[in-house]
Amino acid sequence: MRTEVSIGVPGAIGPEAVRVLAPRVEAAGFTGLWLNDTPQGDAVTGLAAASAVTTHLRLATGVVPIDRRPAPALLEDLRRSGVPEERLTLGIGSGQLRRGAVEAVGEAIRALRDGTAAALVVGALGPRMRRLAAEHADGALLSWLPPEAAFTQAAELRRMGSDTQGELPRVALYARTIVDERARPVLEREAAQYASYPAYAANFARLGIDAMDTVLPQDGDLAAGIAAYASAVDEVVLRAITPTGSLDDLLAFVDAAAAQRA
Repeated sequence: MRTEVSIGVPGAIGPEAVRVLAPRVEAAGFTGLWLNDTPQGDAVTGLAAASAVTTHLRLATGVVPIDRRPAPALLEDLRRSGVPEERLTLGIGSGQLRRGAVEAVGEAIRALRDGTAAALVVGALGPRMRRLAAEHADGALLSWLPPEAAFTQAAELRRMGSDTQGELPRVALYARTIVDERARPVLEREAAQYASYPAYAANFARLGIDAMDTVLPQDGDLAAGIAAYASAVDEVVLRAITPTGSLDDLLAFVDAAAAQRA
């Protein structure tokens, strides 16, 4: 089965920009639109705007940090927003929690299971969080991984999910992507920023990789870069890195990515 390809953008672009962008993403044949949830950009509000102007585009949050937005508040926001649950993938993560993160995310999964029919995925960096995703959620969202590491972690997730739930968890992967060389300095700054975070720095060291080893395209070929993940994950999310982050840049990204992935 062909690996699905989606687009990821910051929720900070706002709902009005999402209303313009989402139909372009759907028309270009991408599976879904993932919105990062940040203090500057509410992913749920953005996805509500996207749902109003699309018919089948998958809508996803990547990811909502539960330390900032606990499950009860998130459920209330979902009810208020009217985002269609049958099209929603709700990605959650531990945010800035350092102690008890896995347990807190587990509690959030249980609360969300009782309150929404949306698919639940967990932003999973370490092995304990991946096990939680495999055993109690519908899947995991991986990030900052080269294809070989994605293959290893996805195989581990599927094995654990099959052992405990009797079904395979869905595995999606965020891949920072440029389609315009003018965006390379932005990409390099983002890679350096993540490499400065202790948890990511430790993960890169464990894997023996550099953050820039995980970005697309490698060697200038986006289609080949996506294909390299085909045997590993169910969905590749092209996290759009553009020269300015403007709506015009993001629209151009969608068009160029659609042309280059063919």
